[in-house]
Amino acid sequence: MIKRRGLILSALAATGLAAAGATVPGYRWRVAAQQVLDPYPSPLEPAETSFAQPEAWARKLVIAAEEQIGRTVTYDPSYVGLAYPGGDVPIDRGVCTDVIVRAYRDAFGVDLQRLVHEDMRAHFAVYPKTWGLRKPDRNIDHRRVRNLATFFRRKGAEQPVSNDPTAYLPGNIVAQMLPGNLTHMAIVTDRISADRKRPLVAHNIGAGTRLEDTLFSFEITGHFRYRPARA
Repeated sequence: MIKRRGLILSALAATGLAAAGATVPGYRWRVAAQQVLDPYPSPLEPAETSFAQPEAWARKLVIAAEEQIGRTVTYDPSYVGLAYPGGDVPIDRGVCTDVIVRAYRDAFGVDLQRLVHEDMRAHFAVYPKTWGLRKPDRNIDHRRVRNLATFFRRKGAEQPVSNDPTAYLPGNIVAQMLPGNLTHMAIVTDRISADRKRPLVAHNIGAGTRLEDTLFSFEITGHFRYRPARA
């Protein structure tokens, strides 16, 4: 996977999008990276081989994430005022965390917008202050990787970070750090990589929701298995 990371960075350099350049907006890096990783939408044919057999609740979550493929086709980090609870940007667009939020809503009726907002209202001091906020913002808080990671940790969902692909079960969530200190989040699926060594992830890294072999392409900064009570 180190080789793949080098190919991504080389291709970005060739296009003039220096991954670590402070003047390059994060979404431009993501779009360029997506073009390097996979310029075509992910197919949804039945997988020949599953990497691991998922629990029933985890399979529902994975299916809900995969059903966004072909529907969410744009990476759009714009701040948008949302309805509350149950608010969402148009399904054709969003960011990496929207894949997670939509999957939990569609699979279980669990609204991470409401859950994160309520937890931040009660425990604002324990959440990151990266954005200089003095109070919760229900329009954006649940759409930020660091906030979701904090919420999952507070709910006892944290798992060890490992280099062992078998540690990443279907339905697990990984937080990653992309070049340029860009945060990212993805859902681990039960589908298997072409070399049959890693599970694929469902994510939106720059061109909509896709299914890709990027679990170890970037540094993993968090690993979670969040099974809601109603699952």
